[in-house]
Amino acid sequence: MSGRALFLAWETVLGGGIVPRVRIEREGQMRRKTLATAALALLATPAGAAESTINAGDTAWVLTSSALVLFMIPGLALFYGGMTRQKNMLSTLMHSMFMVGIISVQWVVIGYTLCFGTDIGSFVGGLDYFMLNGVGQGPSPIADNLPDLLFMMFQGMFAIITPALITGAFAERIRFVPFAIFSILWATLVYDPICHWVWGGGWIAQYWGALDFAGGTVVHISSGTAALVISILLGRRIGWPKEPMPPHNLPLTVLGAGILWFGWFGFNAGSALAADGLAASAFVMTHMAAAMAMVTWAVTEHLQRGKASVLGAASGAVAGLVAITPAAGFVSATSALIIGGVAGVLCYFAVSWKFSLGYDDSLDVVGVHGVGGTWGALATGIFASTAVNPGGADGLLAGNPSLLLAQLVSVVATIAYSLIVTFILVKLVDSIFGLRAEQEDEIQGLDLSEHGERAYNL
Repeated sequence: MSGRALFLAWETVLGGGIVPRVRIEREGQMRRKTLATAALALLATPAGAAESTINAGDTAWVLTSSALVLFMIPGLALFYGGMTRQKNMLSTLMHSMFMVGIISVQWVVIGYTLCFGTDIGSFVGGLDYFMLNGVGQGPSPIADNLPDLLFMMFQGMFAIITPALITGAFAERIRFVPFAIFSILWATLVYDPICHWVWGGGWIAQYWGALDFAGGTVVHISSGTAALVISILLGRRIGWPKEPMPPHNLPLTVLGAGILWFGWFGFNAGSALAADGLAASAFVMTHMAAAMAMVTWAVTEHLQRGKASVLGAASGAVAGLVAITPAAGFVSATSALIIGGVAGVLCYFAVSWKFSLGYDDSLDVVGVHGVGGTWGALATGIFASTAVNPGGADGLLAGNPSLLLAQLVSVVATIAYSLIVTFILVKLVDSIFGLRAEQEDEIQGLDLSEHGERAYNL
């Protein structure tokens, strides 16, 4: 039996079915346009004709999705904040929320053009869009059903949340001003080039054709790798792991996880860049993977510890959301359940590895985002199907092992680049400004020492 026939039989037996063919409008997939050819097309037609390509329904959906992704930031802040000790609650909230400010500015000034400007050596974008030069209300050269400004802003939300994810790794022991400087540098020198490689016409898309629907490599692997580097270089929290450091407010963490789950529909389904069947498919697969991962994490924890914790269930849901992100627009429901199910088990054990390996990843960024994102990217190479999305590619189970190889190359390259550049940036910022909080300040708590406030006045 051929690989393709085996895949179809596997889908039928497991009940996945074949999702009707739907379109995708992500650059580098179904209808790639270079910025040069798009500019020529716009010059050759009247302004009114160019405007007519913008679809009102698609625009409304991506506007909504952009807001949903932004809403994930306070969700992440609560998710992380509830897991810290009370004396560091405000500091942890500030780490996530401040990214909305500084990364938004960085994105407008230089981030967007480095990601989506004219390709330079397949590594980074040029300065065509510096300070949003030429980015207006007309059709985007990348997704001409959307206004150019909207595509820019939707992508900007991903740029905001990625460095915010890293903050969970060094919670409770980093100074605020050096952290902000590091975040700007990291977004510019790590996130922007990797984004260009995958979504902006860089080498991963051009030469390997690796798939990343909504940010498995761009967002989760890059941030998870950076989290590992900085948690090791910054050192352990005072007293870890001998001193108990339980979450101070689990209800807030669960609320944050719920907001993340809600916002993730904009993250993944919005990446279809249209209000169509592909968006619906990505929406469903996102939910199914998160639900399955929550279940498998809880079951695994119950078998290992005799109890299924609330924190574990919330973490499991997030692990499933992370794992399905690169695959959401390329796989069926059966595949989504498998991806989520494996993520729940894998990430549960990955979180425990930090104790045996001895690195203090405060809020489990490496175990959930790094490991979950890596599994999701590789799983895309296994389960992707053009029966779900003809603009993608068939994976290993559909008879195309080359896609799994491409996914592996993208994973290794992302890990290597993020690891090396993050290492350099941490060393640089630490040598100039000093990243680690003083011992007395850490004992007192960063809320008072860095911000002069208390989270609770009871």
